[in-house]
This record gives sequence, structure tokens and C-alpha cells, in this order.
Amino acid sequence: MELGAFSVSLAVKDLGASRDFYENFGFEVVGGDASQNWQILRNGDHTIGLFQGMFEQNILTFNPGWDKHAQPLDSFTDVRELQRRLKASGVVLHTEADESGTGPASFVALDPDGNPILVDQHV
Repeated sequence: MELGAFSVSLAVKDLGASRDFYENFGFEVVGGDASQNWQILRNGDHTIGLFQGMFEQNILTFNPGWDKHAQPLDSFTDVRELQRRLKASGVVLHTEADESGTGPASFVALDPDGNPILVDQHV
């Protein structure tokens, strides 16, 4: 099952302090909007999102339809198909994508320890 690009979305208390910290590890800002309290940082193939005041827990994020540099893929498995496969495997979803829609959509599953897994399609 191809899930698309992977990143870790971090719930941070101070966006600037967190950005400065990760820049010390070689991460560079590649997207987002600091005035809206979120930024995307990358170091090589590794991507993290910093989100201040947007959610309570860190989230593992997968983006169907994107490569590791957030560029659209020519071919990918739609988020609704991924959702159907996971549900058929017995995975209980916390939120679900509208199965009748097309294009951007998302769903969330919680792992056995309560860690959120966001599958978020932007294309």
C-alpha cells in the first residue's frame, strides 16, 4: 500500500523557537506561513511540519499524490481507496473522508497507543 510522502507534524509551543532549533539540525523552511503559526521544514528527504496551537499531539502524516518534495505524482492511490482498504482490514478510523468525493480529502486513524495517523491528500 503506497501512502505517499511522509512527514511528522509536530505540535509546538513556540513556532520560532522550534524552527530555530530544527535549523540547527540542518532543516530549512520550505513552506508554510509563520503568520498562521505553521511551517514546513526539510533536510534532504526528511520533512517535518511545525504547528503552533493547531492540534494537541504530534501526528504521523502521509500525503497520497505527493512525492517527498510535495510535488504531484502522475499516478497514486486515492485517499478514499486507502481508507476502504484499511477499513476492510479492520482498522477503525477516527475521522473519515467522504467516499463519494474526489480530489483533496483526509482521514485519521489512531494507532494502539493513541498516536494519530493523518492520511491527507492535497491533489
